[in-house]
Amino acid sequence: MSDRYLNLVNSPLGSAVASRVGLPQPAKLRRYAGGDPLLPGPALLGATGGKPAAALRKLLTGAGAEVVDTLGEGERVAAAVLDARSVAAPADLGALRDFLAPAVKGLQANGRVLVLGRLPDGKSVTADATRQALDGIVRSLAKELRRGATANLLWVENEASLGAALRFFLSGKSAYVDGQPVVLGAGTAPDPTDWDQPLAGKTALVTGAARGIGAAIAGVLARDGAKVIAADLTQAGETLAKVANRLGGSALHLDVAAADAPPRLLDHLAAHTDGLDILIHNAGITRDKLMANMKPEQWDSVLAVNLESQLRINDALLGSDQLNPQARVVCLSSTTGLSGNRGQTNYGATKAGVIGLVRSSAAAFAKHGASTINAIAPGFIDTEMTAKMPLATREVARRLSSLQQAGLPIDVAEATAWLASPGAGGVNGQVLRVCGQNLVGA
Repeated sequence: MSDRYLNLVNSPLGSAVASRVGLPQPAKLRRYAGGDPLLPGPALLGATGGKPAAALRKLLTGAGAEVVDTLGEGERVAAAVLDARSVAAPADLGALRDFLAPAVKGLQANGRVLVLGRLPDGKSVTADATRQALDGIVRSLAKELRRGATANLLWVENEASLGAALRFFLSGKSAYVDGQPVVLGAGTAPDPTDWDQPLAGKTALVTGAARGIGAAIAGVLARDGAKVIAADLTQAGETLAKVANRLGGSALHLDVAAADAPPRLLDHLAAHTDGLDILIHNAGITRDKLMANMKPEQWDSVLAVNLESQLRINDALLGSDQLNPQARVVCLSSTTGLSGNRGQTNYGATKAGVIGLVRSSAAAFAKHGASTINAIAPGFIDTEMTAKMPLATREVARRLSSLQQAGLPIDVAEATAWLASPGAGGVNGQVLRVCGQNLVGA
C-alpha cells in the first residue's frame, strides 16, 4: 500500500512546503535489493579504549565495507561503528560523545550508527551503570537521527554471531529496526558458504503464509536459499498455492489451532522432508473489542491461534525427531504485547504470551542441538489489514515513530530471515522490535 504523504514530501514541491510549515518529512528508506553492497559508502570505525580491534575491522572489510578511521571536513560516511566494550566508569562515556557528535553530522541519508557494548554483569556497580548508559545513549540518539538513519546497540558477550549481526544491522535489511538492543551470546553460529544464500539446504515452514507478512517472510527465506513449506488454512488454498508455486516451494493446508495440528505437521515433515531447520510462527488473528464487550468466543479464538498453537507445536517438535540440530524458531509477537493497545486485551495477551514463551523456551531449544527461539515484535506495518483503518487513524499511526512512517512486510521478513540464519546462533530467547522505534511503549 502506497504512502502518499511519504511520496509527496520527497518531491521538490512537497519537501519545500513541508519544511516551510514544519510538517514531518520522512525519508524513503534504503531497503535491500539483490546484489546491493553492504553500505553505499565508507564506514567510520572507532573505539572508546584506543584503537578498534583488528577482528572487528576484519569482519567489516570481509563484508565488503570500506573502513575509515577519521572523518575529514565535509566528508560523509554511510555508517559509524563504535566499539564501546571498554567503558567502565561515567567518565568513559565522553568518548562516545567525541566520536558520535561529528559522526552524526557526517552521516549520509539512510546511514547506520552501531554501538558495541558489554552487558552489566553484577560485578561492579560503577561498571554496570556505565554499561547500561549505552542503552540510553543509543535509544536517544535514534530519536535524533533524520533522513532515514538508524542507531542500534549490540551487547557483545560472544563474537560468534557478530559477523552476521554486522551484515544485518548495517545493510538495507534493517531499514525499520531502530533504537534496539540485541544480545550476542554464546551459540553455534557458522558462517555460510555463500552470504547471498545463507539458508541454502535448509527446510523452512511458515504458518499464515498465504498473504501479507507471512508471504513476505516465505519469499525472503526462499530468496536466501531455503526450501519453503507455506502453510495456511484450507480456505486460503488458491492464494497459498500461488505463493508456494512462485517460490518453488510446497503448500500445506494446516489449521494451527486444530487439535490434530501438531501430529499432522510431524507426519508431513516425516513424509516429505529430512527434518525441519526453520519454523516461523506467523499465523495470527485479531478479534478486537473493548474488554467490557469481549465475548468468550472472541477471547478464546485469539488465544487458540496466536498463543496456544505455538506452545503445542513447539512441544511436539521438541519431543520428536523432526526438528534438526541448530534449528531456528521465530515467533511473531507485536509491540502491542509490550505496550498494550486499546480494544486488544485478547491480542495483547497473546503477543505478550509469545514473549514469555520465547524467553522460557530458550534453554530447551539450546539443549536441542544448539537450536534457538526468538520473537519479532512488529510495530505499525502497512498491510491489507491496516489499509482498512480510517485514513486519519492510519496517518497518525504511520508518523508515530522515529522514522515517521509505517514499516512494510519486507522489513519484518528481513529481520526474521536474519534470526533464522545459521549466523544468528548467539541470539536466543530475545525479542527484536521491527517498529521504526515506535514512540509508544518500551
